Amino acid sequence: MLHLSRLTSLALAIAIVIGAPLAQAAEKTAPATPAAGVPAKTNAAAKPPLPLDELRTFAEVMDRVKAAYVEPVDDKTLLENAIKGMLSNLDPHSAYLGPEDFQELQESTSGEFGGLGIEVGVEDGFVKVVSPIDDTPASKAGIEAGDLIVKINGTPTQGQNMQEAVDKMRGKIGEKITLTLVRDGGTPFDVTLARATIQVKSVKAQMLENGYGYIRITQFQVKTGDEVGKALAKFRKDNGKKMSGLILDLRNNPGGVLQSAVQVADHFLTKGLIVYTKGRIANSELRFSADPADASEGVPLVVLINGGSASASEIVAGALQDQKRGILMGTDTFGKGSVQTVLPLNNDRALKITTALYYTPNGRSIQAQGINPDIVVRRAKVTNEADGENYKEADLLGHLGNGNGGADKPTVKSGAAAKARPQDDDFQLSQALSLLKGLSITRGN
Repeated sequence: MLHLSRLTSLALAIAIVIGAPLAQAAEKTAPATPAAGVPAKTNAAAKPPLPLDELRTFAEVMDRVKAAYVEPVDDKTLLENAIKGMLSNLDPHSAYLGPEDFQELQESTSGEFGGLGIEVGVEDGFVKVVSPIDDTPASKAGIEAGDLIVKINGTPTQGQNMQEAVDKMRGKIGEKITLTLVRDGGTPFDVTLARATIQVKSVKAQMLENGYGYIRITQFQVKTGDEVGKALAKFRKDNGKKMSGLILDLRNNPGGVLQSAVQVADHFLTKGLIVYTKGRIANSELRFSADPADASEGVPLVVLINGGSASASEIVAGALQDQKRGILMGTDTFGKGSVQTVLPLNNDRALKITTALYYTPNGRSIQAQGINPDIVVRRAKVTNEADGENYKEADLLGHLGNGNGGADKPTVKSGAAAKARPQDDDFQLSQALSLLKGLSITRGN
């Protein structure tokens, strides 16, 4: 079973945690970003007494390790390892962040960081690719969601914890690394990649056909909401009239900044709840509602999702589904419904700790279940067959003309190959476009 979900936000190209807004106490550590978290409020009077017996046991274990371990171990190493163990055993997303890890987390919200471009998890002791990020070494090398990374530079990954695997995949920009992958239970194969600075383009937008737009969000960064707003405005300007349909592609989007997910959903909603969170501390109780403005002008909407759609992607998909604003198409999402808050510590360190669960407008928790699409469409590879030697009435010598006028339409000889379009090689996208066309016809648009 996938260890739901050992997502990491380190330099491997990894999803930004969903975080609550930064409060003033966190602003001292780094440029303020919505993903950097909210320091928890504590009540000194409510603190329980210290567990003295357990603390004595901890001190005894530490003394025994220092005295008996085969090699000398300093106090700092032992204490940091103890902290890491304390956090990592809470849940797959809580972690202790050292200075480098904390810095990389903050950099990831800006969309530029070093790594391979892979969102990873853990399954049966192996590192598993949750999703490759577009336009990165991983995606260009053909790595796919679901691939198991069984070796890193020849060293087996089975039995390694996530941090060990990530450390091996990190390194200097330009250096090459060989990953041994297993796909769908097949024979292991090697892929060699060069580490690179990952510059993730959060939003890509284009017209698929006249009147039908396409927006793909690869990751929810700080500026993603603004970028989607600009894309919608450009569609309106270039199309010259209200669009016939729009596809929002959240496939293989590992998540990101909570506020950006809310902004994106708000572009398509004019009222009602978008998402709310519930936790133990006061700052974790958040509610986000839509404002009346409608950047999308109510355009018919299809949202593409799959098993790589996680976290912030599920917030958007869940909100649009509950509010009956769009049709969800694809396969079940990942199922990460928890909120991580980053609590800055001294010496440029931080705790990334799960503080809340989020809920869709109808009160659904996505945690470990995911979002189910309205229409299930699985990945498929479609190849076009060559047209046979068919003839039409207009090809026959002496045929009658059309009584209502208009030019004849004889057989069109196949010439140069048409320019490739995104929907030509993407079955799910093609199905979404066909659905929008059907809706446009039935609605008389």
